[in-house]
Amino acid sequence: MQYEKYTGRSRDDFATLDDLQKNYKLTVPDNFNFAFDCLDEMAAETPDALALLWISNEGEEKRFTYEEIRRLSVKAANFFIAQGIEKGDMVMLTMSRDWRYWPVLMGLHRMGAVAVPATYLLTKKDLEYRMNAASIKMLLTTPRFGVIGAMEDALADCPTVKKLAVFGGNPPNEKWLDFDKELENAPETPISRNNVKSDMMLMAFSSGTTGYPKMVWHDYTYPLGHIMTGCFWHRCQPDGLHFTISDTGWLKSLWGKMYSQWLAGSAVFTYDFDKFSAPDILDKIAKYKVTTFCAPPTMYRYLIKEDLKKYDFSALHHCTTAGEALNPEIYKVWKENTGLKIFEGFGQSETTLSCWTGYPWMQPQLGSMGMPAPGYRMVIVDENDNEVAPGVTGEICIRTDEAGGGKPFGMFSGYFRDDEKTAQIWHDDLYHTGDTAYRDEIGFFWYVGRTDDVIKSSGYRIGPFEVESVLLEHPAVTECAVTGVPDPERGFAVKATIVLSQGYEGSAQLTKELQDHVKKTTAPYKYPRIIAYADALPKTISGKIRRVEIRENDEQLTMYN
Repeated sequence: MQYEKYTGRSRDDFATLDDLQKNYKLTVPDNFNFAFDCLDEMAAETPDALALLWISNEGEEKRFTYEEIRRLSVKAANFFIAQGIEKGDMVMLTMSRDWRYWPVLMGLHRMGAVAVPATYLLTKKDLEYRMNAASIKMLLTTPRFGVIGAMEDALADCPTVKKLAVFGGNPPNEKWLDFDKELENAPETPISRNNVKSDMMLMAFSSGTTGYPKMVWHDYTYPLGHIMTGCFWHRCQPDGLHFTISDTGWLKSLWGKMYSQWLAGSAVFTYDFDKFSAPDILDKIAKYKVTTFCAPPTMYRYLIKEDLKKYDFSALHHCTTAGEALNPEIYKVWKENTGLKIFEGFGQSETTLSCWTGYPWMQPQLGSMGMPAPGYRMVIVDENDNEVAPGVTGEICIRTDEAGGGKPFGMFSGYFRDDEKTAQIWHDDLYHTGDTAYRDEIGFFWYVGRTDDVIKSSGYRIGPFEVESVLLEHPAVTECAVTGVPDPERGFAVKATIVLSQGYEGSAQLTKELQDHVKKTTAPYKYPRIIAYADALPKTISGKIRRVEIRENDEQLTMYN
């Protein structure tokens, strides 16, 4: 497989966990470029092998080989050059899960422009901030979801945007290019690489759970940082079919929709749906014989509410999750009905997979993040950046000193145009993730929460995740978020905001039942003294719960004490 060129060994060569962590190393040419060094070689070695299976929202199927993706990417690169896009220019891609994303991204890598993925959920305000903050020069977008309207509204205040293109439909007016026609007519003139591996290749906006999203930029080594993601954690196999649900507007899509899956010889499955439907997703997994699958815990939560026994999962052999901590109840129900474990992974927009439970030499510990991935020297530190003892909660940090190997492959190069913010979270060769956890005696990491989310009550440090996991075991609870509210005696009291399952209504009686359930299942001091019922939880556009917003708006909720 392709990844063996850069690791020097097959993944089956590593005999033990210690062997993998000590001896896994990457060797990368100074001018590494995934489009030339990986895609082109795969197209030359296995031109007719399936690279991408795409299903539209309406059920249309398209299959692309590596050679077809290569050829289209060369045409895409020539299209961008013809539009005046140059090396280092920012091109925003709002493409949902459309098949064109794959050759477009490879085309941008090929000619040296910076790809800026963006979700179609962005509003006028979101777009204005992103376009101006990153000096976007060109937009390439879908006509679906009304996103063009939001872009048109924003463009008057975004002077750096010079070129507009739309695919999959007629341009709305003369300002917009018809990308499909332009791509068809673009030449296949070979492109010469013009990058070194430290150049900016990709720029993404973080989720922004507190404040404006940060601009995270990655260099050309980023794809190889994901060898661990697809080849080891996802366990993608040659001739397999991997399905990661994520929209291409998020970096999570690059964890599971391109780089490492192809390096492992696995084709990518993508379903370009308009609206998430659990039965629909399950049907696609069964119908197309998906072999490896990854989704966030929130989506698994909806999948397990279906009758899983109705679906044929005989081709599926490995499942993973990331984005938030996995609640034990989801793991238990999924395994009971499919026979498959769910292997967790931890990472951020700033990193690749940095901690995971997919090692073949160990059994996952239910609820644990796992152990650090090779290349990532993860530690738990206190407020003075001193490492803490096992069992003590602190912040997850990553060591990046040169003596220990330096910055891991796949880790970001900084926040674009914000050296001050970069220095705040990455100093003294220590990158601060903003997430808290503790490490047990064996070396497993156990997630507690974001730094700002940990609740200090009566001298105890309480992580939201552990209380939420217990509440989700109760049939009345579909979703929940645990936060702290000021309390004159305890400092902070634990509060749970709950979205109820169908057929349940909030009441003082149900509140007591839920409180008793927590007291009986975990340490009594963790039980929520306040419970509020809501129709929905506030979330970021990437689907992460915004606990900060709950804390700010507590007075607007109906509470039962």
